[in-house]
Amino acid sequence: MFADLGFETLTAPQAAVWFGLALGLAFGALAQVTAFCLRRGLVGQDRRGALAVWLAALAVATLGTQIAIARGWVAFDDHRLMTGALPIAAILLGGLLFGAGMVLARGCVARLTVLGAGGNLRALTVVTLFAVTAHATLKGILSPLRTSIGSITLDLPSASLAALPGGAALWTGLIAASAAAYALRHRPSWSLLAGAAAIGALVPLGWVGTGFVLFDDFDPIALESLSFTAPWADSIFFTIASTAIPANFGIGLIGGTLVGAGLLAALRGQFRWQSFTSPRETGRYLAGAVLMGFGGVLAGGCTVGAGLAGIPTLSVAALLALLAMVGGALATDRILSGAASGSAGSSPKPQAIPAE
Repeated sequence: MFADLGFETLTAPQAAVWFGLALGLAFGALAQVTAFCLRRGLVGQDRRGALAVWLAALAVATLGTQIAIARGWVAFDDHRLMTGALPIAAILLGGLLFGAGMVLARGCVARLTVLGAGGNLRALTVVTLFAVTAHATLKGILSPLRTSIGSITLDLPSASLAALPGGAALWTGLIAASAAAYALRHRPSWSLLAGAAAIGALVPLGWVGTGFVLFDDFDPIALESLSFTAPWADSIFFTIASTAIPANFGIGLIGGTLVGAGLLAALRGQFRWQSFTSPRETGRYLAGAVLMGFGGVLAGGCTVGAGLAGIPTLSVAALLALLAMVGGALATDRILSGAASGSAGSSPKPQAIPAE
């Protein structure tokens, strides 16, 4: 379709960068307003309301993505999320590590990107180390380990829930209805639900934009939507060696998210510099960054890339990755809570780490 749009000086890959920037601006602004984060929905003090926001976005993303598929605008048959040889060990281990990491760092990488744009130096440190670790896992010193873990596969009759009894309509309905029912039952406010719905709508917009509107037989681009693992890895490499590699959709997405979130934080009077308070806190955050960077690559994405954008495709791999992330987060929070309560009787209560 891109060839019919009439651009003479802009190629599809170049247009994808601007599209990613626009999508990122919208996500950054909306995520700043709604405090969008799955970790908060699992272990935060306001977990029910935060989870309602996340699930409302998932419901809209699922319906929108499946409508796009039904209309023939996008197809995921050859997408990495639909591989028949499921890298089961990488998905489960990666998901567990990512879930543990986001609890240690007090935020998933999408949330930390938004916080970093608002002046949180803890978050900026984490996403930088996250990006370096992800790049090292994809193309650097950790790539042999990734390859070894990824070689443990499980052959599936189908990589999509759509092949199960009931087909795509049933599974789309179950996911969207369940998510919407929880969101409506525990809704924090209609304005937050509206913001969450807008975030969810960005997912099919991303798929359709890269897979249909910008599709060009002579200059193809990857089918992508909201994601933060590979885009952050690409962004850190682009920052260092921009003359050697071109910008892409993911780099535009990261840049747009930072700008959008930063502008909204400033306009709402919420931009403020924050940093680490102790060496122990620093170590905890850095450990979380490494676990998320390595785990996110193994699992095929973060809570946004594999979860919010992956689940709507009805990918079995994305579903397993998200479940593993949830399990890793809950288990890590329980371990940390047990350790804190065990030491409370023998030492003064430590100062709480500021909530993210």
